[in-house]
Amino acid sequence: MGVAFQVQTDEFVSDDDVKRFMQRFDHILVHFDIDVLDERFFHSTYFANSELVGDGVGGGKMTVEKLTKVLKCITENSDVVGFTIAEYLPFDEYRLHKMFSEISLFTE
Repeated sequence: MGVAFQVQTDEFVSDDDVKRFMQRFDHILVHFDIDVLDERFFHSTYFANSELVGDGVGGGKMTVEKLTKVLKCITENSDVVGFTIAEYLPFDEYRLHKMFSEISLFTE
């Protein structure tokens, strides 16, 4: 498809670049991989769990605020026909559930 890509490190793809890309298509399917988020600010990612060892690529650098801006740009400037979310790993929720399961107030 001739898609130019840019590794998202310090500088992210501009809104104009996103809009230019979307203009090539009648419909857009968004695939949101949670790992684009910086694990220091969003903890339900693979890279936020220090017990796991990844493949060396490291976690994302994006903040929730930046992601919100990108998703608003996409949804306000194209016909989004689908949206998927991948790599959501709610480690904290699991730990909280495990903690509550040992307290009679929550189990009786």
